[in-house]
Amino acid sequence: MTEATRAIEAVWRIESARLIAGLARMTGDVGTAEDLAQDALVVAIEKWPETGVPDNPGAWLMATAKNRAIDRMRREKTYERKREEIAHDTGALFAIERSDFDAAADDEIGDDLLALIFTCCHPLISREARVALTLRLLGGLTTGEIARAFLSSEATVAQRLVRAKRTLRDAKVPFEVPRGAELDERLGSVLEVIYLVFNEGYAASSGEDWMRRDLCEEALRLGRILAGLAPAEPEVHGLVALMEIQASRLGARRGPGGEPVLLLDQDRARWDPLLIVRGRRALERAEELPGPLGPYGLQAAIAACHAAALRAEETDWVRIAALYDALSQIQPSPIVELNRAVALGMAFGPQAGLELLDQIKDERELANYHLLPSVRGDLLEKAGRTEEAASEFERAAGMTTNERERELLLRRARPAA
Repeated sequence: MTEATRAIEAVWRIESARLIAGLARMTGDVGTAEDLAQDALVVAIEKWPETGVPDNPGAWLMATAKNRAIDRMRREKTYERKREEIAHDTGALFAIERSDFDAAADDEIGDDLLALIFTCCHPLISREARVALTLRLLGGLTTGEIARAFLSSEATVAQRLVRAKRTLRDAKVPFEVPRGAELDERLGSVLEVIYLVFNEGYAASSGEDWMRRDLCEEALRLGRILAGLAPAEPEVHGLVALMEIQASRLGARRGPGGEPVLLLDQDRARWDPLLIVRGRRALERAEELPGPLGPYGLQAAIAACHAAALRAEETDWVRIAALYDALSQIQPSPIVELNRAVALGMAFGPQAGLELLDQIKDERELANYHLLPSVRGDLLEKAGRTEEAASEFERAAGMTTNERERELLLRRARPAA
């Protein structure tokens, strides 16, 4: 890879989201915006190795894409009809198209990025498509990179992207930041997508790797952007706080051979203190805003409890259990109850956790969820019921699709092997 190629890749990763966002506002269609941005990238690949990277590469790409947009409009028959209706001569037309695009390009780019985030996460498209579109348009990832991240085929990801952009276009979804009740509804979708990306990096659902650090970093980047664009939304800061603190543990979550290291076994000296500080500050911002903490804020508070303990045995499990109680009140779900069972077992003894697990064991959402038998095995082990624990760990190992996690569960099932 040449120096020019590396520079172009770096510029694209930094500038592509802003470029596509601005073009989407101009054209009203994210698919067209991405095509125009890609056209500009092709021109850069052809010219920059000879001319060098411009002083302001983002502006260069925008100007190039804008010219391509104007050329495209000229070729379209609908545009020709519009020209006959609104312009008497070519000069007037050229002035109109230039002024329109210049005005659009000069608008605040922050609003464009925020609108792009909400467009990528529109509820009209599936959750999988939202994730793929967000990583494609906001993260600058290629179709192949997204496919590898989620262990899917490139063809499947490509189809999701095409269908998502077509759905948005056909439904004439406006490129804008929603308002009022729609904002609250759509914000939840945006936060969910960002956290889905983070979680897939933090604990890969399948494959040979325990973690995908690149996905965690991408989700953090998107969360920080969103926090800067929506500073008055407490749940945005709550999510950022949660991801910052959880990301602080990444360096301690793998052993020398890449094997998983569980939270209570981690060397806390390897936790990143800067990310913990950033997470606490984001949590403070969420707490300072009006209203009680939401689901992400409460989860961030739980993560902060873990971060405050220099040693695992110093963890304030009673407070964590209370925070899970609060979380279960505002966001009741079997997954929350599963985590609450862990906290209760640590705070009040394994039997307290097992009793809660008995209440949720038949929940449909947990039917094929490997962490249910894994948690049950852990609590049984703490209760001294080792044979039952081994059976649960075996069952969990048969359910997980992550190779590293399967190895860990089998070791716990056969500690003397």
